Amino acid sequence: MRFLLDHDVPAEVAHLLRHWGHDIVSLRQALPVTTPDEEVFRYAREQERLIVSCNRAHFLALADQAVEEQQPFPGLIVLIRRRSRQAECAHLLQLLRRAGGAGLANNLNFA
Repeated sequence: MRFLLDHDVPAEVAHLLRHWGHDIVSLRQALPVTTPDEEVFRYAREQERLIVSCNRAHFLALADQAVEEQQPFPGLIVLIRRRSRQAECAHLLQLLRRAGGAGLANNLNFA
């Protein structure tokens, strides 16, 4: 799968996703830090990358709007902060195994 990781996603998550064979781009690699959320969301759509963010406020409204308007988007995963990075990664892996790429696309997901 192809992911776009928001600034707030821990580096450990990126390392593990790469280890699991996924294509990862961090937001700071792709766009300036000051890029508005709407442009980041547009970039993810154009590049067909699932957005992973720990801050639901950033992209949840944009994803809700896309769903309401029946506009395709690659999907959004809100990574919930846990007591440890290992727990965060375990919940993300569980979601990926359970939902798969087809289950994540065009959906709002929480891990």
